[in-house]
Amino acid sequence: MLQRFQRLGGALFTPVLLFSFAGLIVGLGTLFTTPQVMGPIAVEDTLWVKVWRVLLAGGWTAFNQLPLLFSLALPMGLAKTQRGRCCLESLAAYLTFDYLVGAIVTVFLGSDVPAGMVSIAGVRTLDTGIIGTLAVSGVTVALHNRFFDVRLPQWLGVFSGTAFVYLLSFAAAVGMSIVTVLAWPFWREFLEALRSCILSSGSWGVAAFVAIDRALTPLGLHHLFYAPVYYDNVVVDSGIYVTWAHQLPQLASSGRSLAQSAPWAALSATGWSKVFGAPGIALAFYATCPQNRRRKLAAFLVPATLSSMLCGITEPLEFAFLFAGPQLFALHVALSALLAFTVNHMGVVGVFSGGLIEMASFNFIPLAASHGMEYLRAAGVGLAFTAIYFVSFRLLITRFDLKTPGRGDGLDFSRLPDWYHSVRSEGGRDASDWHSAARTHAGETHVSPLAQGILGGLGGAGNVVGITPCMTRLRVTVADPAAVADDASFASLGVLGVFRAGSSVQVVVGTRAPELAEEISSALGGDARDL
Repeated sequence: MLQRFQRLGGALFTPVLLFSFAGLIVGLGTLFTTPQVMGPIAVEDTLWVKVWRVLLAGGWTAFNQLPLLFSLALPMGLAKTQRGRCCLESLAAYLTFDYLVGAIVTVFLGSDVPAGMVSIAGVRTLDTGIIGTLAVSGVTVALHNRFFDVRLPQWLGVFSGTAFVYLLSFAAAVGMSIVTVLAWPFWREFLEALRSCILSSGSWGVAAFVAIDRALTPLGLHHLFYAPVYYDNVVVDSGIYVTWAHQLPQLASSGRSLAQSAPWAALSATGWSKVFGAPGIALAFYATCPQNRRRKLAAFLVPATLSSMLCGITEPLEFAFLFAGPQLFALHVALSALLAFTVNHMGVVGVFSGGLIEMASFNFIPLAASHGMEYLRAAGVGLAFTAIYFVSFRLLITRFDLKTPGRGDGLDFSRLPDWYHSVRSEGGRDASDWHSAARTHAGETHVSPLAQGILGGLGGAGNVVGITPCMTRLRVTVADPAAVADDASFASLGVLGVFRAGSSVQVVVGTRAPELAEEISSALGGDARDL
């Protein structure tokens, strides 16, 4: 069950990858079309404004059509075979659902149109958000996995495969659309009550949200936790990201504090520790490392810290101490929550869930002119927490002699050694055996030594049942967990961490995860596979 939730979380993250560039376009467009910042050139009907209006229309694509993107993301992560076909089936089923809901409302309710109608891909329908998208897409993926390979009699052959799955999905969409319209009034009442409860929780609610998000990160379940808040209607219609992006022009011209103008954006505060906590952690590791290892350690810490600060990718750094010092991770969770609490208590809210690049796109670039002092105060608090992170981590490391990066036995962060010269401590098989097993299935394909080594460490091609990438980790299902190499063998490859839960294995490799997943899948003889 855990691995199914992990794969679902990974699938939910896929559309978010588009936000970094789309958010940059929207942020720059908002800045360059704000008269208070740009002066007369940004007055309406100037050529400058017209050009940016065109660019902004393209920049809004990922935000305005987010439900469609999620309908494609789910089959990409969960379909067993023919993922391209499944994406087509899922998109068609979701649009069918929207058309059916819109038709039921129009035909049976007439002028009594309920609240919450939106336009999705030109279709007027109820705003079911990503919950509706995931429900329809989830059913479609399940039908695809079960019935795509069913062979009908020859005279019905035209309905086999994709057509048969869509036929079943259509029938399911009819039932789901009827239930949606009937349950809509009750759902809206529940949603309003939930929003009121969340918004009334204040800074303590923000701290709890951030703490849970951090705690779920090692399990890969944090995407499931924050996605309904950031991208769905839980806190505000259309989600925090989309609503914030649409309100940037009003926020840029407003003199009110951000907390007063957009209190619903408070929960998007998970990124503060990624920006200010990461350097404190890295400095603590460096300060407690023996002098003769510091240069090698820095070769690991610098990119890992920059990855966290700039991109919001924390796994390389967090997995470096998660198993060596669980108490450090508990401290990290607590400090992350306290930092978010403090910044929120100062009245600074916005889209602060990623790294500096995302923060600049959604906040600093478009809003610095009107809210710059708020951001400077938040930065001051963040720097103070960098010092708190450093002192507290250093104290725990030295007090309990924790084997953090640079203090362990023989870990070399400066290079990727020839892993097949090492020997596995259990089972009597050395790395050359695993390497050979991987090479047997690699054929003439271009598979890097790192990918071959990881595949061998997973027990060889015959032991890998399925593999899908997240942004920084490989999510693998294995047939025999006992055949997977020990952590030291993976570490000698340069792997940043390995998390095991039964037949589910997560291999943390950094931002090369999608590339390595494709290479390993190529060695397996096909596309990336999953259960």
